Amino acid sequence: MEMSGFTPEQLDVREAVSKICSKYPDEYWSQHDESGEYPHELHTDLARDGWIGIALPEELGGAGLGISEATMMLHTIAESGAGIAGAQSIHANVYATQPVAKFATQEQRQRMLPKLIAGESRTCFGVTEPNTGLETLKLRTVAKKSGDSYLISGQKIWISSAQVATKMVLLARTTPLEEVTKPSEGLSLFFIDLDKTSPGLELKRIKKMGTRAIDANEIFFDNFCIPADTLIGSEGQGFKIVLHGMNAERCLLAGEALGLGYAALKRASTYARDRIVFGRPIGMNQGIQHPLASAYMHLEAAKLATYHAARLYDSSSKDPSITQHTVGIACNSAKYLAAEAAFTACERAVLTHGGMGYAQEYHVERYLREVFVPRIAPVSREMIMNYIGEKALGLPRSY
Repeated sequence: MEMSGFTPEQLDVREAVSKICSKYPDEYWSQHDESGEYPHELHTDLARDGWIGIALPEELGGAGLGISEATMMLHTIAESGAGIAGAQSIHANVYATQPVAKFATQEQRQRMLPKLIAGESRTCFGVTEPNTGLETLKLRTVAKKSGDSYLISGQKIWISSAQVATKMVLLARTTPLEEVTKPSEGLSLFFIDLDKTSPGLELKRIKKMGTRAIDANEIFFDNFCIPADTLIGSEGQGFKIVLHGMNAERCLLAGEALGLGYAALKRASTYARDRIVFGRPIGMNQGIQHPLASAYMHLEAAKLATYHAARLYDSSSKDPSITQHTVGIACNSAKYLAAEAAFTACERAVLTHGGMGYAQEYHVERYLREVFVPRIAPVSREMIMNYIGEKALGLPRSY
């Protein structure tokens, strides 16, 4: 990857995080992919050096850096060979805490975030539901006020790291859908304890194609009791609050996709130089060389879009000329472009290896299985194109 143009802070992040990740080679990730064991050691090392709180305020123990630096961190983790699984081990702790840091009271921030930054607690992000999918405004999980508490009932799905998390950023409905005056109202955001021994809470792990080291779960709430002081911001304004973290997540996931794509391309290029067929390296053949060159150029273009979006996100809090409309278009575009470029790079890495690309020992098959994540989550390619068509091109809404 071409490194010119990055800030000194981003380069410092890359160097420091690369040093940590060098302790965890591809073989470590292959073993964890096979066993499904969570990479606790990486999380511990990153927390010890303060990286969990990279984009959280210094007064809470964070580094006070931006999403630009956080994107570089996750990019570097993925590129080390850890892939999407490695990055996802801290992913939610970086972006899901952004709305808490911005909209919680000072007392809540002091109570909720320092232990997470120190690695003593972990969080997951509870938004997606099985019957609403991308229709976030139609979420059905209910938070019913009961004295000094709320009772949570409903179901969430595809909640990563819930088996190891002790906290959850939860979006739930406090006003019935039929009673809201605006679709964006009626949802509230909570930062709750996720105590698996408490009544009314059940987790079921989902078996999946890739990123097996990171658990994904269905979560069932049945009058699960949470304190009222876990509400973040005003009741009914949760959707607007959570949007603050969603654009950040687009950037972070784009960085993870880039890292995985560059890792795959590096392995493909090395193999193409070393593999001799008919007396010459296969990389001399344009049928091998050109697809890899094209994949590199697409990754570089997606890299520019990704770090441009991250800069806009960070600058928007200080520059009123950078609107959330602009930030949303940039972040969604970056996520789309990075996911597509990474998928192409991973696919071509497997094909460059030929039959060996199908073997676990060359690792590129694991990369290909994992690269579907940024194409699908947290929003599909098609929904991003719908968004760009409407917001950037002014076309009629198509859904």
